Amino acid sequence: MPRKAITAEGAAAIGPYSHAVDSEGLVFLSGQTPIDPATGKLVRGDIGAQAAQSFRNLLGVLSAAGLSPEDVVKVNVYLADMADFPGMNAVYERQFAAPYPARTTIGVASLPLGARIEIELIARRS
Repeated sequence: MPRKAITAEGAAAIGPYSHAVDSEGLVFLSGQTPIDPATGKLVRGDIGAQAAQSFRNLLGVLSAAGLSPEDVVKVNVYLADMADFPGMNAVYERQFAAPYPARTTIGVASLPLGARIEIELIARRS
């Protein structure tokens, strides 16, 4: 199964990975933490601010792949504190229209750079 790497100028990478990989019409986006690509630093603030930045980064990758939120079929959300679920969910709800993508939300012990959230997506080309 061949894969084509996708790089987005408006997203950060803090490791040896592609922002996304296109494989036969499925596009797998690497997890995005709330790093401001202009500064390379983690956005501080509540879960709403961090979730919003993570989604801005993801939307930049989707756009670089020629896709939009309507093409997203699966979302995985990782939270360092499950008490942040309501705040994350409020931001999440504004990113998509019904019918919403499938989603999993997982509580984790920690995330890179002390982020409170990381989000990854799978999208499909029409």
